[in-house]
Amino acid sequence: MRIVAALALLLSLSACSSLLFYPEQGLPFTPERAKLEYRDVTLTTADGLKLHAWWLPAKAGVPLKGTVLHLHGNGGNLAWHLGGSWWLPEQGYQVLLVDYRGYGLSQGSPSLPAVYQDVDAAFKWLDQAPEVQGKPLIVLGQSLGGALAIHYLVEHPERQRQLKAIVLDGVPASYRDVGQYALSTSWLTWPLQVPLSWLVPDADSAIHAIPRLTGVPKLLYHSIDDPIVPLSNGIRLYQAAPVPRVLQLTRGGHVQTFADPTWRQVMLRYLKDPLHFNGLRRLGEIPNYPTPPNSEVEPPESPQ
Repeated sequence: MRIVAALALLLSLSACSSLLFYPEQGLPFTPERAKLEYRDVTLTTADGLKLHAWWLPAKAGVPLKGTVLHLHGNGGNLAWHLGGSWWLPEQGYQVLLVDYRGYGLSQGSPSLPAVYQDVDAAFKWLDQAPEVQGKPLIVLGQSLGGALAIHYLVEHPERQRQLKAIVLDGVPASYRDVGQYALSTSWLTWPLQVPLSWLVPDADSAIHAIPRLTGVPKLLYHSIDDPIVPLSNGIRLYQAAPVPRVLQLTRGGHVQTFADPTWRQVMLRYLKDPLHFNGLRRLGEIPNYPTPPNSEVEPPESPQ
């Protein structure tokens, strides 16, 4: 069934970019199930749609370190993607988790380029939120959400200058390449993988935009085991991205990164100093760059 669905998708994509999106309406649960404080937020897009979002404040008593705009992947809705950011409020980061048009409780139907208005609405809401002002802003883009973030930020370079960093997790470098990969996994579609994949519109793919993402440090996660977006995509994006950038290879399924506390710790360490962090090995090494004056130095962890 997955191959048949992929084949139907590829045959249709040339006429309808909305088939890049697999929204699920309604909400199966709220952050309350995870014992998280939250509030519902309504965003308004430039074309007049009302979007639903969750605001997760930093945990009471924890020093506020910044704000994370979480842009999720192409399936389900924000409830299914809470696993990417539920852990951040306890670490001092407040989170805006947004559902695109047609997802969850949001109005409309998703398609390109209209969905970029949804990303813009999220930024404009953050521009006005009092609790965000004067604090570092980070974008967390997972899978398709990362590709949308890259394209949007390149089209709005002034937004890049607002960010402390962008964290990308399992992002497809090329929609066309991911389609070809899906076709290559079955003997039925393997002979047609190249001609059918060329039906996929690729102009908005991240690989074309990321060379112009010059105004913000980048942390790229990609799993060696990713069954949906092959590792080659993460490597290509890293190679095409301007410095400063870090590629952090992980293990596990597609965008399951933050189920592992190790990768959560990597992101937290990275956000302390995006311009100098070198990846996982930094967790077990003495830093090889100068320590800023009057800063607290954490002792290196002992090798296991």
